[in-house]
Amino acid sequence: MSIHYIYNLGRAAAVAGALVATPALAVDLEFYFPVAVGGAAADTIEALTAEYAKANPEVNIKAIYAGSYSDASAKAITAARGGNAPQLSVLLSPDMYTLIDEDLIVPFDDYISEADMADWIGGFYPAFMLNSQAEGKTWGIPFQRSTPVMYWNKDAFKAAGLDPEHAPENWDELVTIGQALTRKDENGNVTQWGLRIPSAGFPYWLFQGLAIPNGAILATDEGKKTHFDTPEVIEAARFQYDLAHKYGIMAPGAIEWGATPKAFFEGDTAIMWTTTGNLVNVTDNAPFEFGVAMLPAKKTRGAPTGGGNFFLFKDSTDEQKQAAVEFVKWITAPEQSAKWTIATGYVAPRPETWELPVMKDYVAKVPGALVARDQLAFAKAELSTYQNSLVTKIFNDALGSVLAGQADAETAMKEAQAKAEAVLKPYR
Repeated sequence: MSIHYIYNLGRAAAVAGALVATPALAVDLEFYFPVAVGGAAADTIEALTAEYAKANPEVNIKAIYAGSYSDASAKAITAARGGNAPQLSVLLSPDMYTLIDEDLIVPFDDYISEADMADWIGGFYPAFMLNSQAEGKTWGIPFQRSTPVMYWNKDAFKAAGLDPEHAPENWDELVTIGQALTRKDENGNVTQWGLRIPSAGFPYWLFQGLAIPNGAILATDEGKKTHFDTPEVIEAARFQYDLAHKYGIMAPGAIEWGATPKAFFEGDTAIMWTTTGNLVNVTDNAPFEFGVAMLPAKKTRGAPTGGGNFFLFKDSTDEQKQAAVEFVKWITAPEQSAKWTIATGYVAPRPETWELPVMKDYVAKVPGALVARDQLAFAKAELSTYQNSLVTKIFNDALGSVLAGQADAETAMKEAQAKAEAVLKPYR
């Protein structure tokens, strides 16, 4: 059950073009945010909105903490379809094409000045804008953004006779180091896996951590065509299967996303792949020294971007949209963004944030925070298409069949491509 926090937040100032702000009564906004109640994310949002309220008493915003990304998306879309849309939501960045297709959102471009286009929109990391812009317009503003990274247990490396400061840098090292880390008891039962890549929860996302370094792009940047059956994708799917069944460094079958940090803490795995958004969790709870590294290279370095963007919903007044945009500009500014990154581990989405003294102090204490940021130089867009939930399910089902040994990679990916093509062809 969601808990509502209501704050008085500031009235927006002047905006783009002919839109000129004038004194007005309080503006009411609803703001959907994808987090369960409690924890660092909720506490930080509460603190930030309270800070904004103190300086700006003319906008009333009801912040609805809506659970998971899936929950928040379902609630926002259902409300919008029912004529009761929120004015603002943080939803998964690849939801962009679905929201455009259903005519539920409007671009930010219409509510900002030319200077803002250059200085504000132009100030985000380009990799994050790949899932934020389409049709020459900006539909999403990066906020709760991430890339997957690799965490390793330095104590486990020492115990295996490995260099605890050297994480696997490529696929070959991932296998050899993973084999050295995999331990069995006298009966041959695995007591510690070398590697854990979750394949249940967000299968396609971490799979892109294999596919992108292998030179694969799962979909075009127009969201209208997939490339599931390319040799690079097939090879990556086969390699993920082989990690369990050929090399023996990862548990076979589906590996749960949510249980992965706990498995890492308890020594069930020596290496895990998960979001940089788990950095604070790992820092606070790992009972051993750990490291953070970019995902291993194949042909190149690479990873998908991930996480949530602010989206501006269509069913609201211009005054509400202006107020919402001004709030988004404020909360993504360096000082607020730094507080968010330090509290959660998500990547501050603008380079200028990292230049603040408070951020330099933070990364001096938590150098792993720089890994996801630096990986952005090699990052590509998270899988995002029109009919995204359906297309993503098609891919996830195909990958699941490969990892379960029910289909070979080539057959599964060719079938997935044919199904996705049938869904997306009308959009072209």
